[in-house]
Parts: sequence; C-alpha cells; structure tokens
Amino acid sequence: MTVRPPQALAPAFTKDTGLNILEYELMSERADALGRHGLKVEKALALLAERLAAGCPQEERENLLDDAADKVWAFFIQREMCGLRSQQDAIRRYVIPPEVIARLGIVRKGPKAQPAS
Repeated sequence: MTVRPPQALAPAFTKDTGLNILEYELMSERADALGRHGLKVEKALALLAERLAAGCPQEERENLLDDAADKVWAFFIQREMCGLRSQQDAIRRYVIPPEVIARLGIVRKGPKAQPAS
C-alpha cells in the first residue's frame, strides 16, 4: 500500500500546469540575470580598485565610483526581485567600498539639453 502526502504539502512545481512551467522559467531568468549583474559588479569594482591603486585623476575616480554604484544598484534591485531582501551578505562578499554604497540610488544629471527653437 502506498501513501501520498496531502496535496497541500506537495511541492508547488510537481504539477505540470502552464502556470507552474512559466513560473519555473521566470525564476530561471531571474537567477540568470542575477548572475550577469554580479559579474558586472565584480568587473566594475576590480577596475575601480585597479585605477585607484594606479593613482587615477579625480575626474576619472568620480566616474569610476559612479559606474560602480550604478552596477551595484542594479544588482541590488535584481537581488530583491529574486527575493533576497538583505544586501549585507552581498556587500561583504563583493567587498563593496563605503564610497560606492554612499552613492547608491543617486540620480546624476547629464549635460543640460538646449531648448528646441
């Protein structure tokens, strides 16, 4: 004699409905995007550390910090979309500098556009 667990305790993805298959694909895409964002963060932080160690000019330093902050911000948003609410573990893992953390979410204005005549 076999015993089945109650349906309420069965995993959500055991039924092959269209919705479950779609949810599985969406979770896969979110995880893939999280990995891509993580690689972008690693590259931006490595470039920042390399150029700071080489003694880059102040303007380049500011641009590198802004770029790293943009990449980290996008990474944090992607983490939240995957259900990871705390960013402390990511900050420790990627060794994100406080200067980058301080710039997260800041919207920088580009050059002013000339009004159309």
